[in-house]
Amino acid sequence: MIKKLMIVFISVLLVSCSSPSKKDRIDMGEIEIVAAGAKGGGADATVRAIQQVLTEKKIVKVPVSVSNKIGGQGEEGWKYIKQRKEGNIVSGNSSLLITNNLLGQSQLTYKDFTPLAILTSEWEVIVVPANSPIYNLKQLIRTLNQSESSMKVGISPRLGNDDHLSFMQLNKKAGVDSSKLEFFVYNSSHKVIDALVHHQLDVAPMSLSEVKKQYEQGQVRILAVSSPSRLEELKEIPTWKEAGIDVTFSHWRGLMGPPNMTKEQVAYWNKTVYEMVHTKEWEQLLKDNDLTSFYKNSSGAKVFLEQQSKLYSDLMGGTNDE
Repeated sequence: MIKKLMIVFISVLLVSCSSPSKKDRIDMGEIEIVAAGAKGGGADATVRAIQQVLTEKKIVKVPVSVSNKIGGQGEEGWKYIKQRKEGNIVSGNSSLLITNNLLGQSQLTYKDFTPLAILTSEWEVIVVPANSPIYNLKQLIRTLNQSESSMKVGISPRLGNDDHLSFMQLNKKAGVDSSKLEFFVYNSSHKVIDALVHHQLDVAPMSLSEVKKQYEQGQVRILAVSSPSRLEELKEIPTWKEAGIDVTFSHWRGLMGPPNMTKEQVAYWNKTVYEMVHTKEWEQLLKDNDLTSFYKNSSGAKVFLEQQSKLYSDLMGGTNDE
């Protein structure tokens, strides 16, 4: 009789220890993931990939919806999230959250939110016309350093974005005076590529996915990629490090929630995102979109955002007083 009672007691104890309490469960209602941008853009694609995997793999037991908040380079979506208190309403984020503030275009900073994860990275590439006399990054640096150099550099959609900042970081490390460079701003990467093809530009930094098709068609030449090692799908393209410029630069995207989320809510998202990024479906979605897994949990994301904020502030010549 005593043995039976002990077995029952232990069974109850195990169940109570392994089952989350009600306060740990924030998936009582529908999960809403905000895409801080229009449908079809990078922000939208990222959160819809999250929605797809969470739903198809049944990682969560509730409906998952995506809402697009358009305006202000992500500003409208992030304002919406800042006003929320629910742990089941979260948003995608990117470097725009930092650069918008440094450029004086937003009062919001990464500190206004709860970091939940860094998810993906897309690497930057340096592109020249297909018949350019410049064949590698070392040649480009030498040319940029020539006092008589008048190279035209293309950027889209604005100065201060990742394309521009990656090029600034590269030049800074290589000893190039960026203030002497001539930048031409276009409203889309397609127009930058077209200008390269028609020799209206000499060089342009951009995300790999934006120019991969034209590279494969032989319309442009990629000199180097900002990843720490050569990419599996483009092994012929050297890294910046291989050219002697010890720099990497990632165009990253992540996930964040409203301010003042509880420890239980953060723990829930840590567990949920961890399960998601370790599925074959997530890996395939990244591959299909030329993205690299760059997973960091909530604590890792917090440290990463602090580092990125300092990096961007230094590159833009400011001081980070936040």
